[in-house]
Amino acid sequence: MRLLIACLLAVFCAAPLRAETALQILTANAALVEKASRQSIAPVIDALAESGDPAAPAVLQAWGDKGLGLRKADGAFFLISPDAAGYALRDLTGAGVGTAAKSEMIELKPNAGVRAMIATALVQFTLSDPDPAKRQAALESIAKDPKPEALAPLRAAIEGEVDLALKAQKQRLERLLTLRFDAETAARVAAINSFGADLGLDLRGALNPLLAVKRAAAAQAPEGNIARQLQIGRDLTQTQAYELLVAQELALPRLTIEAERETLIANIADGMVGGVALADLSDQAARDRAYLALVSAGKARPAKTEAQAKSVVDDFGYYEVYLEPDPAVTTAAAAALRKIGYKVALMQAADLSLDALSLASIYFLAAIGLAITFGVMGVINMAHGEFITLGAYTGYVVQQFVPNYTASILIALPLAFAVTFAAGVAMERLVIRHLYKRPLETLLATFGISIALQQILKNVFGTQARPLTSPAWLDGALSLNDVVSISYIRIAIFVLALVFLGFILWLMKRTRLGLEVRAVTQNPTMAASMGINPDRINMLTFGIGSGIAGIAGVAIGLFAKVTSELGSDYIVQSFMTVVVGGVGNIWGALAGAGMIGGLQKLIEFMNPSNTLAAQTYMILFIILFIQFRPRGIIALRGRAAGD
Repeated sequence: MRLLIACLLAVFCAAPLRAETALQILTANAALVEKASRQSIAPVIDALAESGDPAAPAVLQAWGDKGLGLRKADGAFFLISPDAAGYALRDLTGAGVGTAAKSEMIELKPNAGVRAMIATALVQFTLSDPDPAKRQAALESIAKDPKPEALAPLRAAIEGEVDLALKAQKQRLERLLTLRFDAETAARVAAINSFGADLGLDLRGALNPLLAVKRAAAAQAPEGNIARQLQIGRDLTQTQAYELLVAQELALPRLTIEAERETLIANIADGMVGGVALADLSDQAARDRAYLALVSAGKARPAKTEAQAKSVVDDFGYYEVYLEPDPAVTTAAAAALRKIGYKVALMQAADLSLDALSLASIYFLAAIGLAITFGVMGVINMAHGEFITLGAYTGYVVQQFVPNYTASILIALPLAFAVTFAAGVAMERLVIRHLYKRPLETLLATFGISIALQQILKNVFGTQARPLTSPAWLDGALSLNDVVSISYIRIAIFVLALVFLGFILWLMKRTRLGLEVRAVTQNPTMAASMGINPDRINMLTFGIGSGIAGIAGVAIGLFAKVTSELGSDYIVQSFMTVVVGGVGNIWGALAGAGMIGGLQKLIEFMNPSNTLAAQTYMILFIILFIQFRPRGIIALRGRAAGD
């Protein structure tokens, strides 16, 4: 008998164990599948995913896509698709088995919650799918909703990954899941330390939950991973502490004055309440005694008075306890976040510097023409902003005729220079040259021209903002990491500013026109005696300054709204740049733009909710600055300095 039993055991042990097929699982759980809900269907989905049946992925996919049906007659499951006769039927292996009328079938329509569970189960199959797009989608699905169940299939899919980019993503995601869900402390700590000071948002999103805490009150230090002990008055108030005690059922609810008053009024009898005369209830202590007497008599609900609550609070300690029970993991996570915090601060400083450099480039482009005209001619041109606007509108008009955005910008830059150069020359010949040595009249005249030009532009182009579209290759931003980035348009403007800095330096230092401009700037009388025509130099200088403003308008219009008031937003900064840097000096304009741009970004960073305050503080700073350095950072020698 024993020999027979042993033989039978040997036979059964030698026989290979066979898991249930997808069809068997569905048939055994038909009622659950037909009326699937998030609360009950999880075991069925897990069984399908772990069955090892080659048909399981297709069944899960069809179920999630509402392509799984149940035949009413015999309860058989089929893959279904719409057909002229109703549904085309395929068995779970995908082989066609005919058609069925819609009345004969039940189309299984899982709700959103069940579909999400099916999608999670499918991840382990799609991680190794031949289609890279599906593997990418699976990684994104795991990253969006990380779960412990995804760790094992993700690890299994790394080895066979042939796409290097996807393999790197899988390895990174595996470490992110490991630090959260692995059963081994050493593996979790190693995963945390492997990232170093990585600035990825996904890493911070994985580390922060490890340091989540809950508050707890206890007479002695509670069990668990304690983050810190809280101090009454510093970390939480008396009221918060007592509410914590009540929430943990360590104290009775606090008795409010209103509740006490209502209870006392409801129990007045023969001029007494709880054994206390009504005449004595003007004192809070007497009201508390009366209430406690009512509690003892069963006429009021138990509660703690204010004095009792304060006493109870002092009997307990208050703690923040990590939700993560492993101290080694929380210690490693806290250290990692500190390192990341230091690097983030450094990167924020770098990002702020890039923003300041970008803004300085814009101010330099807007102010460089003003620096030339103001320095050479001493003219306060209040219409300089309108030349910027005119350049922007020139770019808009060009794009109406040249649909290619790259070509239109390349055409608009020299055309804007030509248009605003001509406008500047006309303004100088018709108005400015008659007002030399009369700065107040010049200011008033150019201010009037500014208003007139704004109105003309409104009449021609309307009051709505006009689009000046940048080429596609200027879309987006250059991102060095998750903290530091700068848009390609700002980079292009920075490069344009450098180009014009080089152009102006070449013009002033290497050409005869530049030599004559410098001569007139330093001593117009001596320059005239040497055969130089100061009127001609003034005209050309004013035209060149206006032309550069037009080019600045094209650049600014690529990221700002092109309206008739565009230039007004930059005229104040342009004058501040010129005055702070040093009147008539190119290097001074560059230094002034750097100071104004850096200062504005710094103030905005310190007070991000109020940009108007940033402008105000900046103007106040400049007022103080010119008290100590009235000629600017780089003072000019010659006529402008004397004036």
